[in-house]
Amino acid sequence: MKILAVCGLGQGTSLILRMNIEDVLREMGVNAEVDNMDVSAAASERADYIITSPQLAPLLAGHKAKVLVVESFLNKAEIRRVLQEHLAPGS
Repeated sequence: MKILAVCGLGQGTSLILRMNIEDVLREMGVNAEVDNMDVSAAASERADYIITSPQLAPLLAGHKAKVLVVESFLNKAEIRRVLQEHLAPGS
């Protein structure tokens, strides 16, 4: 499974989101490849899931990946809730 952590510029904020996604996935016992990048690069990248902000999600409409929205890239509880709601059992 591949997950993209996406922000506007693909640097600081998406890196923080990536690290938090990796922490949450590890706690959940889920193995996934997680990359961080900017929204324009993500538009052409293959992935199963994209996690981004409500402001950037519309820019990824039509992507083959399922776009998941989190309000706070720092809130691990919110990231966990969103992942638990959308990841297939046994991922």
